[in-house]
Amino acid sequence: MTMVMGPQEDHTARARLESSDMPSSLARLRNPDRPHLFSVVFWVVLAGTAIAYTSHPGTPVQIVVFSADLTLVAVLWLLLPWRHATGWRRPVAVVFLLTTLTLGPAGSDEVHMLLTLIAIANVAFVHDMRAATVIIGCLSVVLFVLDVVMYDRGPMDALGQTVPFVVFSSFVLGMTSAVLEARRRRAEAQRLLARVRELTVAQERARMGAEMHDSIGHHLTVVKMSLENAERFRSRRPEAAWEEVRLAKETSVAALADARRWVRALRPLALEGRVSGAALERLAASFDGTGLVVRFEVEGEEVPLEPDVELVLYRVLQEALTNVVRHAGARHVRGRLVFGCERVVLVVADNGGGRRADARDGFGLRSLAERAHAVGGTLTAGDRPEGGFEVRAELPVRVEVTS
Repeated sequence: MTMVMGPQEDHTARARLESSDMPSSLARLRNPDRPHLFSVVFWVVLAGTAIAYTSHPGTPVQIVVFSADLTLVAVLWLLLPWRHATGWRRPVAVVFLLTTLTLGPAGSDEVHMLLTLIAIANVAFVHDMRAATVIIGCLSVVLFVLDVVMYDRGPMDALGQTVPFVVFSSFVLGMTSAVLEARRRRAEAQRLLARVRELTVAQERARMGAEMHDSIGHHLTVVKMSLENAERFRSRRPEAAWEEVRLAKETSVAALADARRWVRALRPLALEGRVSGAALERLAASFDGTGLVVRFEVEGEEVPLEPDVELVLYRVLQEALTNVVRHAGARHVRGRLVFGCERVVLVVADNGGGRRADARDGFGLRSLAERAHAVGGTLTAGDRPEGGFEVRAELPVRVEVTS
């Protein structure tokens, strides 16, 4: 057996270790719950607010107050939760909203209102849509009253100033509602996926139970009958009795080989203690005692794979090698794991007699094809032009999850 490994393995392990020690502040900067578009708009508007203020700065005291307020807004942004929160982080959303509102009296000349809209959206994420709607209503009334009382505008002019705020706020709430609905559907899809995995495991166990009954059960039945015959023949026909004992011994060896094969099939990937190429190499090596000459190679620089992709690769190699032992009548089998930039390919080819004319894909290959499709890949199996049988799985390095 040969193994060709790239120099990426040690670097990958170090990168994973370093990411686990990432400072919490940097983790917040990469908060996956925060909508990316909101983050971009926030920093652009924050910079625009600061630039607009520099065009007509106030007194030194006003400059200090405005700078402190702007800095507080930036710090609170990093602390904001973007899901329904409990504990001390829940009031942060309200404090952030109030802080963006105070930018107006501090002299931002209404440029800060986009920050207030983002703060309202955050309230909807952290609390609920009803709370955000109530806040928009209250702010609309306050803006209208301030325009009439403090800025001495007429009711129609004040209404003209308030309506755009209401329109843009409704648009932001619409976007927020869409994001929340997408999150809900994604969570539901993940629950359904977990249920599908449970059913797949149950179906696989049922299949394996049936095959164990057919193979090991048959062997044990033959052993029992042979020993009973040997017991009957031990006095009258000693030669026949020893022949039955020999048959029972041979059958028990076959049953033991079957049992060992099923133990290999039931061993979880997580217990291998390795990932990707190393786990597949170890699995291939476990078939050395079956009479097969197994050669396994890894080509390209190995990259970290997602757990679902690793598991599909492991099961494909396991099923392919098991089928070679049971059906192919082959002496040699070659496995290749090829890493590309976006896809990883596993090919298992043997030099056996190929598929029989009346044969169909078994349950194992059909199930694996469905699992490969579920992670965005494909699995094909068929005869090779030069003879033998080949199983080929092409899977993405990264599984795309759409919400």
